[in-house]
Amino acid sequence: MMSTVPFLAEQRVILDHISWQTYLAILNDAENCRGRMTYDRGVLEIMAPSKLHEQVKRLIGRMVETFTEELNIDVMGAGSTTFKHEDLDRGFEPDECYYVQHAADVRGKVEIDLLIDPPPDLLIEVDISRSSLNKFGIYRALGVSEVWRYDGERLRFYVLQADAYVEVQDSLVLPPLSASQLSHVLSQRLGESETALIRGFRQWVQETFADMD
Repeated sequence: MMSTVPFLAEQRVILDHISWQTYLAILNDAENCRGRMTYDRGVLEIMAPSKLHEQVKRLIGRMVETFTEELNIDVMGAGSTTFKHEDLDRGFEPDECYYVQHAADVRGKVEIDLLIDPPPDLLIEVDISRSSLNKFGIYRALGVSEVWRYDGERLRFYVLQADAYVEVQDSLVLPPLSASQLSHVLSQRLGESETALIRGFRQWVQETFADMD
């Protein structure tokens, strides 16, 4: 069964009854891999992002990179890397992701193998049109510590506690960044250039966290 639902920010195609081998074949077929794929035990979602989607995810990513640069925090960005785990029958491609606490563990590796390597410490997800898949269930199964999700209005932080994601105001992976502060920057993106927003964010970081470096 296949369904297509158009949205302003993303377009999604859902495929049911997809085997793991078929999922891998689609991943390996560069001609067909034109969107980000999420696989959950036989259900495959292919999402084609819009310009709005990509702008938002890169702005959030640039804030992460500005913050870690200013505070001299070791970080490794892995972008939209495909993460998959055959034993769990799940796979995903985030909008942006970062290794922070585990940056040294994966530095220099050409490929990430979740059978032996840790998942990213931080995932960034722009989900304005609402995925039909339970992505938190996938992230929980793979042990992702923290997820930032932007829903078109505000950015929310979620951390994995026990067996569920709990919304928090302050990041545990990149303390003391707050969801409210980043949401404020995102709310200004239509009125200011990205360069101006990042310049202002950098100045705020320098003034606020000068003693943390």
